[in-house]
Amino acid sequence: MIWTMRIECVWGWYLEEECIRVIEIDSKASLYDLHEVIQDTVEFDRDHPFEFYAGRNWKNRKLLFDEWFDRQGSLNVYASMSIEQIYPLPKGLRLFYHFDFGDNWYFDIRKSRKKPTEPQAGIKYPRVVDKIGPNPRQYGQPSEE
Repeated sequence: MIWTMRIECVWGWYLEEECIRVIEIDSKASLYDLHEVIQDTVEFDRDHPFEFYAGRNWKNRKLLFDEWFDRQGSLNVYASMSIEQIYPLPKGLRLFYHFDFGDNWYFDIRKSRKKPTEPQAGIKYPRVVDKIGPNPRQYGQPSEE
């Protein structure tokens, strides 16, 4: 089934403007696939570690998904865990994606209440269906000399 998900960058050292992306993605896609989609939608370089977790807000880590599965290593866990495996989340918790543990980019990921749909022929998923705001600058402003 195709799910609609809203991805909002909620914090990062260089976040200056609102950045929201709405995507459609197969519910069987892995968390690693979701990582790739987020990287593509904001045009980041994929050059840092990342994690997914659930919490009440981005500062609160109640459920770390890489601890769910015997500590296989986050890439293995994220590649083997589908989005549909983690929903529904425990009551009061939301899904977050944390990228680059130095510059600390945080994204709030919300599954839409819109009814899931069958994939449409000729459409490549995942895909961005709405974009609000510019992409954040991954490394801030270039230095002026």
